Amino acid sequence: MILKSVENGPLLWLTVEENRVTRPKKYSELSTTKAIQVDCDVKETNIILQGLPPEVYALVSTHKDAKEL
Repeated sequence: MILKSVENGPLLWLTVEENRVTRPKKYSELSTTKAIQVDCDVKETNIILQGLPPEVYALVSTHKDAKEL
């Protein structure tokens, strides 16, 4: 699961079009499966970040995508 997130990026939220404006779905609008996936993505990110030394965390926290590193 972690490798998949690194290779493909975090879960992308589905979008909704309202009044000709496209926006990401709110958490409450996600299906049960997607909501569970979002929760797991957040948990795995937190586990990884909590295990890093402060100097490595500082390097990682400035990037949105692991591929940038």
